[in-house]
Amino acid sequence: MTGEAPVISGTSVVKLARGVRLRADAVRGQTVLLAPERAMALDDIAVRIVEALDGRRSLDRIAGDFAAEFEAPFEQIASDVQSFAHELAIRRMLEIVE
Repeated sequence: MTGEAPVISGTSVVKLARGVRLRADAVRGQTVLLAPERAMALDDIAVRIVEALDGRRSLDRIAGDFAAEFEAPFEQIASDVQSFAHELAIRRMLEIVE
């Protein structure tokens, strides 16, 4: 699926779009992100990011929290979080709050 996504930056505050939810797939032993007419399999890191997209914290703040928790470089985590959020926006699974 191709499409233009809104600009996502570190100051973006986002949440899952209406109708999009996390669900454990016991048969496959993984977590999936479900949306009307589509699904996306997630690894453990993606699940943590999705769970953090609460519509209150900016992507930079989420990345900062992860950097502190995992003792990892902020710049790398911020880039990964923004890239993943951008991919979700392209798939219309994300809503920008501000």
